[in-house]
Amino acid sequence: MVASTMPWAVEAVEDYLAHVRPRFGLPDHPAMWVTERGGRLRPREIEERFALYRDALGMDSDLVPHSLRHSHVTHLIEDGADPKFVQEQVGHRFASTTAIYTGVSGDFMNTMLRRHLDRGLTTD
Repeated sequence: MVASTMPWAVEAVEDYLAHVRPRFGLPDHPAMWVTERGGRLRPREIEERFALYRDALGMDSDLVPHSLRHSHVTHLIEDGADPKFVQEQVGHRFASTTAIYTGVSGDFMNTMLRRHLDRGLTTD
């Protein structure tokens, strides 16, 4: 099980399970993501489909499905999730690995810096 702090992601998977997955006619198939022919969806097939959509949208060819993992980690951190929660959710043994995955925006860094400076400059 993977916990999500993004309700839209849970809703998207629920919608797939309720409305798309049953159309494959494979109620007892152990895989969540299956092909039209009843096989397991393979990483290569995901990469190929991702590239097709990416290219059709004119996006940078450096974007690959693994980029979504980096985005997920970054969004969680920017949304204020506890870094330890994020580390455990993505299965990293070390916090330093999670830090490598995180690519927060300049706006986020400025906001965090301002928040900490304001705390330090506040007089009670």
